[in-house]
Amino acid sequence: MSNDIVITGLGATTPLGGDVATTWDAMLAGKSGVSTLDADWVTAFDLPTRIAARLAVEPSEVLPRVEARRLDRCEQVAVVASRQAWADAGLDSGSVDPERLAVIIGTGIGGANTLLAQDDLLEGPGLRKVSPLTVPMLMPNGPAAHVGIELKAQAGVHAPVSACASGAEAIAWAYRMLKAGEADVIVAGGAEAAIAGITMAGFCQARTMSTKNDEPTKASRPFDIHRDGFVLGEGSGIMVLEREDHAKARGAKIYAKLAGVGTSSDGYHITAPDPEGAGQARAIATALRTGELDPADIGHVNCHATSTSVGDVTETVAIRKAIGEHPILTAPKGSFGHLLGAAGAVEAIVTVLSLRDSVIPATLNLEELDPGVVHDVVAGEPRKVDLKAAVNDSFGFGGHNVALAFAAV
Repeated sequence: MSNDIVITGLGATTPLGGDVATTWDAMLAGKSGVSTLDADWVTAFDLPTRIAARLAVEPSEVLPRVEARRLDRCEQVAVVASRQAWADAGLDSGSVDPERLAVIIGTGIGGANTLLAQDDLLEGPGLRKVSPLTVPMLMPNGPAAHVGIELKAQAGVHAPVSACASGAEAIAWAYRMLKAGEADVIVAGGAEAAIAGITMAGFCQARTMSTKNDEPTKASRPFDIHRDGFVLGEGSGIMVLEREDHAKARGAKIYAKLAGVGTSSDGYHITAPDPEGAGQARAIATALRTGELDPADIGHVNCHATSTSVGDVTETVAIRKAIGEHPILTAPKGSFGHLLGAAGAVEAIVTVLSLRDSVIPATLNLEELDPGVVHDVVAGEPRKVDLKAAVNDSFGFGGHNVALAFAAV
């Protein structure tokens, strides 16, 4: 009986597309999901950054109107992507024992839009206008809770909140639960929808966001010497994971194996990574060890690289320590910006598709490689590569580090 963990379903809604297929095709075609923001608050607050990566398909186009109104945007995207992943896995109601089904969906911020909107109502028209659903809509476990209730999951519903590593940590948590025999099937990933005045203002004040407002599609530039910060995005990525024996018993298609996972913390700074990359390297090394993979097996690393001056190079230092200089790198955030708590999950899906199709998408807008990066980074056009295994990196404010090691089937 195989205890390997496999991925049998994928779902996503991103700035590049309303599902996995359109997102993947857009990435390979070199498209960008970044555009100019036209919201009134952008002008009212005089923000130095006036661009973001909004969803390509609005949740209101997919969800029934009444249902959508009862969900924060963060919850909406989680529901949309989870339904896609569940259907893609060939599952339906009653096909999994509820006591053997779990849901783990992380988020970095949660229902920020609801919090802001309802506070405006409280301070304006007053108490009677505040929705009784305010707390269920703003709480960070809302995305996981709604999906768990819909699927009647009773083996556990969890919501990691680890900043930009949240979605990846959810997948790592699923791996551990499945290995421990606590569930047979787990729906896991991340969701985020926090493009709002306060989040944009906070990141602007921290000087972490790009101000290339005149060229939105060229603003997010991971590994490029002229990068000047990240571009905020929104979306959700969800995977269905199960033990290989369970998947084969029901005749499920298998995208790839989640061979190993690694997590660590820097214990260094609330926003800056350890410049030596020690914690990140430990997470990657642990993912290889738990996956029984040799560094030579890893042909590709899908990088967290956000397009910030310090973070991008530090990550390559960690990769060099844990794996070496041979892996070929790419950074999806050049295409769809930084999805915060959803980033690791969406980028894990991209990594799985790279293994499935033997192709690495190009890092969009990489024109002049930072001399501090010694690795081969795919730029210009996607690259066909025969891959045995690949790693997806995710790191978050607070020093949260997660590495996921995937293997081809």
